[in-house]
Amino acid sequence: MSELKNDRFLRALMKQPVDCTPVWMMRQAGRYLPEYRATRNQAGDFMSLCKNAELACEVTLQPLERYPLDAAILFSDILTIPDALGLGLYFETGEGPKFKKTVRTEADLAGLKSIKAEDDLGYVMNAVSTIRRELNGRVPLIGFSGSPWTLATYMVEGGSSKDFRAAKSMAYNQPELMHQLLDLLADNVIDYLNAQIRAGAQAVQIFDTWGGALSAHAYQTFSLQYMHKIVDGLIREHDGRKVPVILFTKNGGLWLESIAATGCDGVGLDWTVNIGDARARVGNQVALQGNMDPTMLYASPKAIREEVGRILGDYGTGTGHVFNLGHGITPEVDPEHAGVFINAVHELSAQYHQG
Repeated sequence: MSELKNDRFLRALMKQPVDCTPVWMMRQAGRYLPEYRATRNQAGDFMSLCKNAELACEVTLQPLERYPLDAAILFSDILTIPDALGLGLYFETGEGPKFKKTVRTEADLAGLKSIKAEDDLGYVMNAVSTIRRELNGRVPLIGFSGSPWTLATYMVEGGSSKDFRAAKSMAYNQPELMHQLLDLLADNVIDYLNAQIRAGAQAVQIFDTWGGALSAHAYQTFSLQYMHKIVDGLIREHDGRKVPVILFTKNGGLWLESIAATGCDGVGLDWTVNIGDARARVGNQVALQGNMDPTMLYASPKAIREEVGRILGDYGTGTGHVFNLGHGITPEVDPEHAGVFINAVHELSAQYHQG
């Protein structure tokens, strides 16, 4: 594989010196870009886009053609594992993901097919290797998965949920069944992420989108312990280079110390935490990723630059910060504003990396 021309992102995650703070955006290949919408129309629907390696590669690279981003992220979906387990993923316009089958009983759990990522999710590995080849060392490629708890909520609820009634009922009324499901998912996520690493992913992120919906005790029990298991099971060095792992729990700011203690390399922050306070709490244990509110991108260019400057100032001098939004970029954002944001990070952060 070709040498990396820009390894700022990996260096910051490993807390090594950088010339300026690296930046990428969650959902950077997405609906805010007209070129993405055109390619998605060409593919026919979202999953067809994910399953076509050439088109998935095309949309992954689109934001890099526009902006000087410091990383690319695989274009895929967090629900690929439940789909491969046989639940039948589909998307309703305006309603998000749904499953034809749910997992609510022991029989449902026993009925899940066993999967091997390289075979059953081969289209994801094809996309990873295609993107790596086309990147040609330009920037690192991030692979990802949903967390076991987040995947379980969709599998038990049958889709998105506002209150997670079915998933939480299972956790509290049938904890053994929920633990069996989470254990199965953790094993599958380990296999899936390791397959992505072997295919060429140079860092991986676990999206615990719904961990923050749990109480403090339930978070440790049903979400964090399974992410810890995954961190322990991942390939941490490949192709002569360390493979950093980022854990991102949305609304997880209360539990930063516990997340950092899993042995991950980076902790993703949403926008509800002050990044300076977060740094004081976790010290040198992990790098921090985040954490501008995505809706700031609706503000004026001047306000965007001021907010970037404020977050950089709160983090302070030295490495260990990967700039990102606190969640994914939203579809209605003006692409020009995303450009202002990315340029501001590079320009305003250089002063914090001198000497």
